Amino acid sequence: MQARSPAPEFPAALDWVNASEAPMLSALRGRVVLLWFFSYDNVNCWNLLPDLGWLENRYSDGLSIFGIHCPKYPHQRDGSAVLKAVNRLGIRHPVASDADMELWQRYEIEAWPSVVLIDAEGLLAAVLPGEGRRQDLDEQIAQLLDEAAERDLREYEPAIPASRPEARHPLLFPGKLLATDTRLFVADSGHHRVLECNHDGRILRQFGSGDRGYWDGRNEECGLADPQGLALRDDLLYVADRGNHAVRRVRLENGEVETVLGNGEPGRLRPRNAEPTETPIGTPSDLAVVADKLYVLSTAQNQVWELDLTRNRVDVFAGSGKLALQDGLSLEASFAQPSGITTSGLQLIIADASSSAIRLVRLIDGRVTTLVGSGLYEFGDASGNRDSARLQNPLAVAMDPRGIVFIADSYNGKIKALSLKSGAVRALNVNYRLLEPGGLSIGAGALWLANTNAHEIVRIDLASGVGKRVPIGE
Repeated sequence: MQARSPAPEFPAALDWVNASEAPMLSALRGRVVLLWFFSYDNVNCWNLLPDLGWLENRYSDGLSIFGIHCPKYPHQRDGSAVLKAVNRLGIRHPVASDADMELWQRYEIEAWPSVVLIDAEGLLAAVLPGEGRRQDLDEQIAQLLDEAAERDLREYEPAIPASRPEARHPLLFPGKLLATDTRLFVADSGHHRVLECNHDGRILRQFGSGDRGYWDGRNEECGLADPQGLALRDDLLYVADRGNHAVRRVRLENGEVETVLGNGEPGRLRPRNAEPTETPIGTPSDLAVVADKLYVLSTAQNQVWELDLTRNRVDVFAGSGKLALQDGLSLEASFAQPSGITTSGLQLIIADASSSAIRLVRLIDGRVTTLVGSGLYEFGDASGNRDSARLQNPLAVAMDPRGIVFIADSYNGKIKALSLKSGAVRALNVNYRLLEPGGLSIGAGALWLANTNAHEIVRIDLASGVGKRVPIGE
């Protein structure tokens, strides 16, 4: 076996966002330590969390897990933003903000996510990049704990949890939303439910029990997990059930909720004329309906899928699956974590989060073009034309009948407006503080916004720019 080297200690400058005391590796002798390096915008990091939770439960008497957040975007250097993300993702182990990437460099990490295993003597045992490695991690942790026990080094005390929770709110990290002439549907993502409200914020119905789960049922007697995108076709409400890797359908007539796409497992393959409920999909984040077709953003697979609602068959409509900003015809094009979608006639407008771009997809042939954005690491906060405008992790788009695309420029805390006619981008002058806005919808003469990290919905008057909080559930 190759000799192990001492694991680098935690730098004193680390900001432990949810722990009352800064831990030290030197105080953890006798335990196996797992460090995972992540950026909270990254879907591959989200997908690692179920494995980490499983390992925490399985090895609660010998394993300590620590999250090390290493930012991609300037906005993520703020420890308070990292704490919001920790609570949104439901992380209950200590997390440090490594704003200057110091620990990242000490461990020579090269990709998000990456897992580091440290043995009971504080020696570096393994570095494993990527997701989907539960079995490998399980085997290596078990081996390291057995080694410690055989040498009478193992400590059996349970790990100390960490938590600095959000204050109680009627909504918890609301995601996408959908406004009609009389109704407002809200994905109350942190509470794992979808709310049907009137425009004054009175809750009329709830879909989802409020606890994370995956089962069909009626109204509150069904299970959702981190619901996001919403789309309406007649009296059918489609829900991107992101945490369950599924799309659900609500029959508004009677509140029945059923699964129409996905099987609860993360998808990795490309479907071709497949049966929808037997086809796994990776982290669906948003939806749009055009005629009898439902278009689904598979965020983890960097693709747009097409569900034929008449034939009940699903195909990839656009996207090679490669994480990239590349234009082209249908499957020749590439997306980078597509997260928000709206329609403009026979076109789809997509917020491509990881490329900080806005993309256009023609339904006639699937051709993809870029309206705003230049690359995976070309982000910022700038108005201007197509070449000079910059966004920072846009998460949602909404189409105004005048040919204006409103953009939730999430990490800039702004709403921006893109003219399809001129290609110009400008910031909307809104007299309201926005904290990582994640959802937009236009209805009843207003722009409705999910102010995600403030746990609220805001109605913005488009004529004046005045924003007013909608008192949902209050």
